[in-house]
Amino acid sequence: MQTIPFKAEFEPRHGEAVDLGNDIIRITAPNSGPFTFHGTNTYIVGKKEVAVIDPGPEDGSDHFKSLIKAIKGKTVSHILVTHTHVDHSPLTRRLAKETGAPVFAEGPHRAARELHLGEINALDASGDKDFEPDHIIAHGEEIKGNGFAFEAVFTPGHTANHMAFALKGTNKLFSGDHVMAWATSIVAPPDGNMVQYMNSLETLLARDETSYLPGHGGQLDKAKEFVRALRTHRKMREAAILQRIQKGDRTIGEIVAVIYKETDKRLHGAAALSVFAHMEDLIEKRMVGSDETPSLTSSYFPLEAQKI
Repeated sequence: MQTIPFKAEFEPRHGEAVDLGNDIIRITAPNSGPFTFHGTNTYIVGKKEVAVIDPGPEDGSDHFKSLIKAIKGKTVSHILVTHTHVDHSPLTRRLAKETGAPVFAEGPHRAARELHLGEINALDASGDKDFEPDHIIAHGEEIKGNGFAFEAVFTPGHTANHMAFALKGTNKLFSGDHVMAWATSIVAPPDGNMVQYMNSLETLLARDETSYLPGHGGQLDKAKEFVRALRTHRKMREAAILQRIQKGDRTIGEIVAVIYKETDKRLHGAAALSVFAHMEDLIEKRMVGSDETPSLTSSYFPLEAQKI
């Protein structure tokens, strides 16, 4: 399997405004966990007039107080949201009410596809279904403030409404959860879609930014090298899944037990969702089939087996 140059070293300094240069401040929320690493990063961009990116979770912590302290004496002119998972967007409502700043995002939370009959969305609780932006933004749109400007970069895959933000005039891109230095992003149907995710990696590779500021963990330098390794890793993972099917594995559980045998078993549920995303892609490519509606518990087979 392709080795990705992960960077796990990160000092969150929860509640502290960390100066990253280029008039960028990072404040990390104290919502550490297996899927959030050391917590969600909120970014404040600008000088006297600022934009806030991903206000974070509404979890009763002191994160909101830390944000208000960091923006004291400044005017919040924009609130930008990369996507609508509950660790990124819910605090937007309180911050918008406090500051009067408009909210910019790709759109409300939605799944990448409709649920199959009887299907349960395993990540349903992770979606911020109450989120409503003031301004819906499209790929390539410019969001301009006094002293800063962003270009919206549509990067669906982790969620259907995931948007990255390139800080114009710099090599910086706020990558949300699409690309992070510490781990691969979860792509879990029906919220996520592997085809869209892979296409979004190509979108980033076609751009000039070389330094990413992600939703969790530290800054990712040599970003394009990392994205290329991530793309190769995903392709190799797909090949490994297809190989297991061809060798006789028929369920996602069987596949996870083999190809994720070195992974903490507490993360096997998330691994199963990732395999499911790859399985949907393989079905679309007509390389794998199923006698039932594809799901986490369905039985799968290589399509060439039908020709025997």
